[in-house]
Amino acid sequence: MPAEYERFFDLSSFAVVGRSEAKPFPLLSYRGLKSRGKTVYAVDPSAAAIDGDTAYPDLRALPKPVEGVIIEVPKEETRHWVAAAADAGIGDVWVHMGHETPESVALAKERGVRLRTGTCAVMYLAPTLSYHGVHKAIMKLMGKY
Repeated sequence: MPAEYERFFDLSSFAVVGRSEAKPFPLLSYRGLKSRGKTVYAVDPSAAAIDGDTAYPDLRALPKPVEGVIIEVPKEETRHWVAAAADAGIGDVWVHMGHETPESVALAKERGVRLRTGTCAVMYLAPTLSYHGVHKAIMKLMGKY
């Protein structure tokens, strides 16, 4: 795992951002972080609860600051959430594979946010014997893990 990805999972607190009205909430990332003993908050402006936990409408509504954010929203919302993370002082952001935009990447660079793109966080969080474990193995073979 590249060093910047390893460092991401060394953080102790996270927000996982999704929009359930547009696509299923990223439960695998959410549950994967929780199973590692991390403090994790669901951020979903279209839901009151995720997996039995309170869902917050935005990063400003979280009860405590977080160190990292995983963003898995429709692509047209990615820049907004990268900006929201930067505004909240969150320096580590993972944008789900294929959801980054040139604008979100440029904004992250401009604001000093360490942005991870081009891969799926679940690949690093899921057990080896899963679809995502197979995805990880393929990415390793391609030199992209």
